[in-house]
Amino acid sequence: MDARTIIGKLRDKKRLTNEELSEFAFGLANGQVSAAQAGAFAMAVCLNGLTMDERVALTMAMRDSGDVLQWDLPGPVIDKHSTGGIGDCVSLLLAPALAALGAYVPMVSGRGLGHTGGTLDKLEAIPGLKTEVGADRFRQIVKDVGTAIVSATGNIAPADKRLYAVRDVTATVESIDLITASILSKKLAAGLGALVLDVKVGSGAFMKSMDDATALAQSLVTTANNAGCKTSALITDMNQPCTPSVGNALEIMDVMTALTAGARDTTLINLTAELGGELLTLCGSADNPAEGVRQILGTFDDGSVAEKFGQMVAALGGPTDFVERWRDHLPSSPVVRDVLAGRDGFVGGMNGEDLGLAVVHLGGGRLRGSDKVDPSVGLSDVAVIGAAVSADTPLATVHAATSDGADAAERAVRAAIQISDTKPDTPPVVCRRVR
Repeated sequence: MDARTIIGKLRDKKRLTNEELSEFAFGLANGQVSAAQAGAFAMAVCLNGLTMDERVALTMAMRDSGDVLQWDLPGPVIDKHSTGGIGDCVSLLLAPALAALGAYVPMVSGRGLGHTGGTLDKLEAIPGLKTEVGADRFRQIVKDVGTAIVSATGNIAPADKRLYAVRDVTATVESIDLITASILSKKLAAGLGALVLDVKVGSGAFMKSMDDATALAQSLVTTANNAGCKTSALITDMNQPCTPSVGNALEIMDVMTALTAGARDTTLINLTAELGGELLTLCGSADNPAEGVRQILGTFDDGSVAEKFGQMVAALGGPTDFVERWRDHLPSSPVVRDVLAGRDGFVGGMNGEDLGLAVVHLGGGRLRGSDKVDPSVGLSDVAVIGAAVSADTPLATVHAATSDGADAAERAVRAAIQISDTKPDTPPVVCRRVR
């Protein structure tokens, strides 16, 4: 396998064969492709793109670089994936809700990329919980609990595991081709019967425009269906966080509030229900999305989603009493500070990417692949677009490890959130559906 020749063809915008893409994927998996070559490949794809045939071939090659799971379970094997945003912890509600309805959700997820938070980093804010489990343990948890949210095991899409880490540190995260291959190689390797995709659009997403988000959604849906997995996508708003918080432990607190506090009409729960309704329809467990939405909301009403979440946490090594005593278990930061609006008006908009980067610089994400994440830092109680504020209304609360860190985050929040004299329109939660 000649990685240099393959990279050179990409650089020169020459089409790659299925065999070349398969060889490169296996080279990523077995170490024959160096880190420098992986970075060069990612940059060449980012700059020059792939054809749809190349995109499908790369996805399938990365899937086949490791094990492809087979399931013998009494219910549908289904999953959801988000393209990433800020304050996006829908997976932590949706997976146990689906499990409570008799589905099986083997969710292979990822860590933070760029300004966005990672589902695995959020889960690992729970003391003792480990998302890196072996394939046998993964299968057993899915069978026993109905869901497990884990990192890719050593032999599930190992080519993606290497390329995923490279993308975060080489400014190639936004490539539609690489996003498609990364997401679907893991999802298809999990042996799914149906998949719903949450494609984010807006200032806090990788896709800032509706055109780009639609292109990504169509790429994902077309590639997955060509691979034999029933798939659709919802394009959803990411001009502000899905939850009031941005940061790992803080978002877990929002999840637990949604699971245990009885509040139902929130963006987080509504989005969870919309995605779940779509997925239950795809797999035949609901006649239509509206019926599926009602089923998902029912798991909140009867408490079964919280029960499943607690079972999953315990199975992954977390506290057995986490649902009952989550406030006692989660870490907190020593410096907590409100950021006041400073003037009267309305929250007119915000730069979600800058808010996410503020959390990264607090230590809640990674600037380098080797960085250790501080689970306690971040922003809570972030004001929503359209909210009326006075001079002393908090726009957000900063949670920091040091006073200097809090100072920098406060400046970032003030710059990221705009105050206007007139009330703006409230952005819809679901912008478009791609089937």
